[in-house]
Amino acid sequence: MSIVDQNAAPAATLSQSLDTVSQRLVKARLNATPLDAFPGDLPVTLDEAYAVQSASIARWPDAVAGWKVGMVPSEYREQLGEERLCGPIYQRSVFDIGPGDATSMEIYEGGFAAVEAEFVFRLSETIEPIVSARTDQALLALVSGLHVGVEIASSPMADVNRLGPCCVVSDFGNNAGLLVGPEVSGWHSIAPEALSVSVSVDGEVVGSASAAAIEGGLLQALRFLIDRSARRGLALPGGTCVSCGAVTGIHDVTTASSSVVDFGDYGAFEVGFEARQPMQENVMSIRG
Repeated sequence: MSIVDQNAAPAATLSQSLDTVSQRLVKARLNATPLDAFPGDLPVTLDEAYAVQSASIARWPDAVAGWKVGMVPSEYREQLGEERLCGPIYQRSVFDIGPGDATSMEIYEGGFAAVEAEFVFRLSETIEPIVSARTDQALLALVSGLHVGVEIASSPMADVNRLGPCCVVSDFGNNAGLLVGPEVSGWHSIAPEALSVSVSVDGEVVGSASAAAIEGGLLQALRFLIDRSARRGLALPGGTCVSCGAVTGIHDVTTASSSVVDFGDYGAFEVGFEARQPMQENVMSIRG
């Protein structure tokens, strides 16, 4: 799998207080330690939040293999000036799955955790950090395939979503893993309404929808990621996974939960959850 060169982007200029936030967020994740509150001054703009995220990416002991894209809640959009947000997905937390597979994924016990049904693009070529208008046809040429998938959203902060998009962006986009399922052959000629999925938690259906539920469509999620990455100076290598948004919503889980994400003809996947363990060997090597 192709990965992002974490040294390719120019270093973000951070205030000392926001750099300290990055250090604390990284340490909480490495130690799997819950956070009762945001660890410092909460960024007030998305640019500040992405600067914290970039600093944390540089500190994290794994390579970026993909990006999750989510929606900015409507009440924040005018203030922040964007409808979507994004965060890194790391190589060691991306797994391929097949129909009927059962997988256990790590979550931050004592923090926030959720399961989300997703559609996932794989990029066919490297996209250089150049801001330009791209038609849907031009975006299609950048995609090698569309897959069904499951995002695990998790953070050491139980209130990560309640604290808003700048908190989510700062804390790795609230991502903790991605399951990539079978490819949807000929997806671009299939009506979004025909790409349906349901999510069950502990035997109860908690969400059911189709790709049509993604505001603006799947390609708009990709367009946003390309544009936001270009403004950050980040290239997106071929093979990068792009998780396009929670189709049926964000469904809370715990380590006692069991979930089934059912994409119909494309497969059903059972997902269990276990407490993330500290990465002790990496804690002392965090770059300040």
